[in-house]
Amino acid sequence: MVDLSARLPDAVTDGLAALRSRIGSAVFSRVAGDEGSGRRARVLGAEGPRWFAEDAAIRTVHGDASMFVGGLRALLLQSLHPLAMAGVAGHSGFRGDPWGRLQRTSYFLAATTFGPAEEAERVIARIRRAHVHVRGTAPDGRPYSASDPHLLRWVHIAEIDSFLTAHDRYGSTPLDAAGRDAYVADTARVARELGVPDPPESTAQLRAQLDGYRPELAGTPAARDAARFLLWEPPLPLSARVPYSVLAAASVGLMPRWTRMPLRLPWLPVAEATVVRAGGHAITAGIRWVTSAPARPPPMPPAHP
Repeated sequence: MVDLSARLPDAVTDGLAALRSRIGSAVFSRVAGDEGSGRRARVLGAEGPRWFAEDAAIRTVHGDASMFVGGLRALLLQSLHPLAMAGVAGHSGFRGDPWGRLQRTSYFLAATTFGPAEEAERVIARIRRAHVHVRGTAPDGRPYSASDPHLLRWVHIAEIDSFLTAHDRYGSTPLDAAGRDAYVADTARVARELGVPDPPESTAQLRAQLDGYRPELAGTPAARDAARFLLWEPPLPLSARVPYSVLAAASVGLMPRWTRMPLRLPWLPVAEATVVRAGGHAITAGIRWVTSAPARPPPMPPAHP
């Protein structure tokens, strides 16, 4: 994003800096929560070996503002698996405490991508313990469990496909083919720690695994209810509704065509290729600008409801 400060009077420049800081702090607080500063210190300030080098593809993708678009797309895509959605509806609290859910998920992404290995392992262990208690029976009578390797793989591949798709469209430094494969391989490291068997390690494997799940996917009432909540009923003040609606439109614009009818999502190819895409670039550039202050990593969006 172009820096106009050198061309503006000092008073205007100071005002822009204050506005940038205020909005950036609000975004960080909303996504990271009250413990954001302490968590940031545990991720960036702690010494020790990391899982991923500074130039790793996973850091390029997960550190970019396009994650906000990819995170919302991931929620929509993941909801199409009836058993995964049953677990979300029954245990996640995404309606009662959506921001708390977002903050926990954002910290998982930050810790495993940027944090020291010790902190990443601690967060992974906590998630695996929580998964043990997430089990029940779906409306169609089938049992589900968050520890089910098959469901874990679905959540993982829907997530990384969404993050990568959003980065391809809206990322500040899109990856080439080798970089995209490297990203998928990097995320496989995290997936195995979570208990995902045979996660994809290339974009070709990712596409094949996604295609393999399609016969299991359906737009259940719970999935459509989640989509309505995420897209039309977010718990936000009026001042944030317009930028969020742009973000939501950009996320829907990246959903595969075959997902639109099951989730009752609009299919407007001309608008999505023009107005929606322009809005997506504008909103990610804006988020990138307000969250790019020194010593503040870009806050991470949700990976699942």
